[in-house]
Amino acid sequence: MPRDTLFLLPPGFAANGRREFCPECAELWGLLSWFPALKETLRIVYVGIDQPRAEITALLGPGHFNAPTLVLAEKSQRADGVPYSEANGHTYLPSARLIARHFAGLHGTPQPRGS
Repeated sequence: MPRDTLFLLPPGFAANGRREFCPECAELWGLLSWFPALKETLRIVYVGIDQPRAEITALLGPGHFNAPTLVLAEKSQRADGVPYSEANGHTYLPSARLIARHFAGLHGTPQPRGS
């Protein structure tokens, strides 16, 4: 069964002359740790901080390299009320909040506050 692909930055990386982390990616790491069964539905790919991120642009095309991004497998279900994006023949979600809403709609996890 094909899995959706979740692109994340690693937990820590060098940028701006210091060690940093991505708050949106951390939001999803937290969600995945609270609901580990979600990991079974995903292929998680860690990408580097440097842009463009070849792994993402290879699927979505030039100008698409945000992390986190969830790229849905061809026959994956869509959750009601979630505004999916399309690029290069792929359906994707380009933010942690949209990804969390997708998980809530399909897997019954809680909705993110404020969304």
